[in-house]
Amino acid sequence: MSSSSADSAHPLPWRRVGADGAITLTIHAQPGAKKTEVAGIHGDCLKIRLAAPAVEGRANDTLIAFLAASFGVPRRNVTLVRGETGRRKTLRIASPAFRPDRDWGKLEGS
Repeated sequence: MSSSSADSAHPLPWRRVGADGAITLTIHAQPGAKKTEVAGIHGDCLKIRLAAPAVEGRANDTLIAFLAASFGVPRRNVTLVRGETGRRKTLRIASPAFRPDRDWGKLEGS
C-alpha cells in the first residue's frame, strides 16, 4: 500500500495530503507552554503546545520551526496559510522528508 493510499484509508480531519505530497495541517495552538510538543487532538484540530508567548509572532515562529524540524524540511517549506493571529491555524508543509503526522493521528485528545 502506498503512503498516499495509507493516508486516505485513515482520514484525519486535521490533515490533508495533496497530490504533490504536500501536507496541510489544521492546528490548535496553545502558546505559553513549558515546552513545544504535540498535545493530542482538540476537536477537528491537532493541538500543539508552544514554548513561546503569543506576542509579536513568536508563537508562530516557534510553531513553524517545530513543524520544519518534525517533518525534516527547511523553514521555508512550512507556510502559515491561515490564522496568523488566532489559535486555530492552517499550515502547509511542502516536500516532507518525514511523516510524524501518522503517529500523531494515534493520539487521544487532551
